[in-house]
Amino acid sequence: MGKYILKRLGMMVLTLFIMLTLCFFALRLMPGSPYDSMLDNPEMPPEMLEAMKAKIHLDKPMLVQYVYFLRGVVFEGNWGTSIVLRPGVDAFTIMKERIPASMLLNVLSLFVCIPLGILAGTVCGMFKNRLPDYLISFMVVIFISVPSFVFASLMQYFLASKAGWFPIIYNVSGTPTAQLRSLVLPVLALSFGSIATLCRYLRGELIETLSSEYMLLARTKGLKRSQAVVRHAFRNSMVPLANIIIPMFTNILGGSMVVESIFAVPGIGGMMVDSITANDYFLTIAALMFYSVISLTTTLIVDISYGIIDPRIRLGAKK
Repeated sequence: MGKYILKRLGMMVLTLFIMLTLCFFALRLMPGSPYDSMLDNPEMPPEMLEAMKAKIHLDKPMLVQYVYFLRGVVFEGNWGTSIVLRPGVDAFTIMKERIPASMLLNVLSLFVCIPLGILAGTVCGMFKNRLPDYLISFMVVIFISVPSFVFASLMQYFLASKAGWFPIIYNVSGTPTAQLRSLVLPVLALSFGSIATLCRYLRGELIETLSSEYMLLARTKGLKRSQAVVRHAFRNSMVPLANIIIPMFTNILGGSMVVESIFAVPGIGGMMVDSITANDYFLTIAALMFYSVISLTTTLIVDISYGIIDPRIRLGAKK
């Protein structure tokens, strides 16, 4: 297991290097420049604009810019500074200020979607082809088909703007209770799709497990159906679901980019959308690498978790 983890960590480093390179050149090839908004400013002389570009090596060929940037990242831990949104401020300094809001939003979404998804999937599996199964399956189809930002916009209009039950946008300066209340709608918008995905997979796994021979043996030993499900069916059903539950954090984090912008949550997602729009190169790269590290880490955790959930699985074992 140790050799496998070390091998995967090495592959993660290589993958991050490739992604960093692709992100750098993709952003440089995008039309526009972070200094476009300054061209029409009469108070900005051309000499000052050229000096600003030279300071971050934007006056040099693209390959030379990449070498300067890579050297700063590897040897100095310098990911550059914001050019447009907060000029001169270190990219990761800005991200550190926004990580808590994004983490809170995504962790709350996990606390909502995992228990509700497991509960809904269990009900569907135990009441197959009956009224509860039909009702929940109908809602699952809606939650999977409709993107999270559509739910966010609808709830913002009807529940916040019309009904006045919740704040329309995130309450930055309010009390902790007011801030949590303003996160209710974003959390729900991010949770619907994950609840549906978890419910659908768990329903299929439970239906297959409940019809297996060892479940029949458990029932003949005197266990009630609910006892057999809790003691036996769940463990075997959770092995394939590990590949669904653990990456949910990454999926929710990715979906929160638009939702954060809709509700004005001061998180990394909204910041990255703004930085891409403004061609803020270094801030965009830092945000993309943040998402990449979390995505690759969750993938590694999924692989390791297989061996924890089911001891019969041996990661990296020789045949």
